Amino acid sequence: MFAQFLIPKIVIAGNGAGVGMALGASQGGLLQLTLGIEKVKEQQSVEVHLEGSVDGETWIEKPLAAFPQKFYVGNSVIVCQLGAHPEIAFVRASWKANRWGRGVLKPSFELYLFAEALASAALDFK
Repeated sequence: MFAQFLIPKIVIAGNGAGVGMALGASQGGLLQLTLGIEKVKEQQSVEVHLEGSVDGETWIEKPLAAFPQKFYVGNSVIVCQLGAHPEIAFVRASWKANRWGRGVLKPSFELYLFAEALASAALDFK
């Protein structure tokens, strides 16, 4: 079962992308994504996306999932349904950080992103 840090706990200071990870048996399933932001400066934001690839080299332009723009410390969880993209065999995280205001305009976030496969359960409504 897929369970990986797509972004290990790091300090980001600009835009970037993580390493691609093979989905294996979790291809076409559900992924729970947990974004943890542990340190921030004021007047900045970060956007974190999940990107997909068929071959691990060429990444599709539209993200598979995206967290809403974040400004503060805390944890957020979203679920990505990969069934809409059964051809996707690899995933990676990408992020865009922005800072505004006075002083040094270099953003700084300490964060991580953990992804784990969820078992999908069929619900029977009778």
